Amino acid sequence: MPKIQHSKSNILNVINKHKQKNKKEISQLTIKIDKKLNNALGILANKINISKNKLIEDILYESGILQEVDENYVN
Repeated sequence: MPKIQHSKSNILNVINKHKQKNKKEISQLTIKIDKKLNNALGILANKINISKNKLIEDILYESGILQEVDENYVN
């Protein structure tokens, strides 16, 4: 597992990235999280105008936890 970078700057980098560029279509990301964290992520996602799933995905990428996303397409 990659080394996790514990820093508020990871989240700030995600916020800044979404303020600067256009949205792109994403696939579904499913994880289990605590209710309080879910609410906090929902508020933050609304403030920066992206989906909560995209916010979580970007935070995981920025922190080094996630390296690749397996996307499932429905035909």
